[in-house]
Amino acid sequence: MKTTNSLSISALNQHSRTKLLKTSLEAALQSKSVFTKLYPEAALAAAAYADSLQNAGVAPLSALAGLSVSIKDLLDVAGEPTLAGSMVLRDAPPATADAPVVSRLRRAGAAILGKTNMTEFAFSGIGLNPHYGTPANPADSGIARIPGGSSSGAAVSVAAGICVAGIGSDTGGSIRIPAALCGLTGFKPTARRVPTTGTLPLSTTLDTICAMSHTVRDCILVDQIIADDILDIRVRPLAGLKLAVPQTLVLDDLDSHVATSFARILSRLSAAGAHIVEVPMNILQEYRPLGMFSAAEAYAWHRHLLADREHEYDGRVSRRIKMGASLSAADYIELHTARKHWIQAMEVEFAPFDAVIMPTVPVVAPVMAELEASEDAFFAANALLLRNTAPINILDGCAISIPCHAEGSLPVGLSIAGVANSDKHILAVALAIETLLHP
Repeated sequence: MKTTNSLSISALNQHSRTKLLKTSLEAALQSKSVFTKLYPEAALAAAAYADSLQNAGVAPLSALAGLSVSIKDLLDVAGEPTLAGSMVLRDAPPATADAPVVSRLRRAGAAILGKTNMTEFAFSGIGLNPHYGTPANPADSGIARIPGGSSSGAAVSVAAGICVAGIGSDTGGSIRIPAALCGLTGFKPTARRVPTTGTLPLSTTLDTICAMSHTVRDCILVDQIIADDILDIRVRPLAGLKLAVPQTLVLDDLDSHVATSFARILSRLSAAGAHIVEVPMNILQEYRPLGMFSAAEAYAWHRHLLADREHEYDGRVSRRIKMGASLSAADYIELHTARKHWIQAMEVEFAPFDAVIMPTVPVVAPVMAELEASEDAFFAANALLLRNTAPINILDGCAISIPCHAEGSLPVGLSIAGVANSDKHILAVALAIETLLHP
């Protein structure tokens, strides 16, 4: 069920927030496996308050005032346990306070509609959840395809027009993957810009709290609220931009639709005056061992729960977490040292360019039933979906995925990436590219 919330945030400024919110609630109640909890009374109150301010001529209102926003089920909300898509935490002590990101959304007047479903403990890029079900990707009404993960419900809440933005997390691609597969824009900022306090961790080294919405400008509006950091971003001219396309790893095994979509975008960027530079970037091959941060740090958090209640976990999740048990303390310290050197080398590779671009994921959204039926298919697809996004987390960089597919076809995402603290610059480049693709 599509609603008016399919419009950009700025296009909703003159609408009645209460009417929009009621439509969102109706859609949320009809949705399947998207939300794990709804907050109808609080959301309606926020919408009514925003309407009263607007009717009284109070201006300017926050960009999100009274508009429906979803939050991933790993963010603390005071008075309730944070389940993170699991059953094992249903009897955990309730959170004593809202996560800072939730507090900032409330302060901005956002109507927090509910908590969204996710991969259990955020540990996969697929989005399957055997406990609460898996929301189907709205991009294909004919066959159930995965939404991507781990921020699966967040993506579907926006792609289905229920919410104007979905707050999620990104440890190896968990915002950008579902954004790409569902036809949305998803921005992973430099991790330190948004507090992770009050968030159930996957990897304390790599976790990032971020958002997805319909446009780059919408992601900027949400980012400045959750980061409490206003970035003055202007569209850059495409002419003269130097955009690197790595030739190592990220273009391997593209399906035909992704390959065609990406080639078309490169042609259009070149015609607009951007300099497309093919670079070897062989060092990308070295990122994979550094991905052990997620397993090692997840195992440290989960090991006592696993010892007593592993049978309550999704086996596909517990299997990956237990991989972290093999790392010694010395291995873990060496991992940090190796990452530091890898980041330094990658920063040298990125330095000559305005941004690095690539397909966000190599394939369109796989059929859900095929991955539910086969663990081999699940793990192969998971590795493929994470391959192009995870290096940016290891890099401590920032990246945004924007839709680049032809209208009426399955979604494809274009990744625009940079090093740490280049957020303002990368968003300016993304605005320019978005203006070309979606004038």
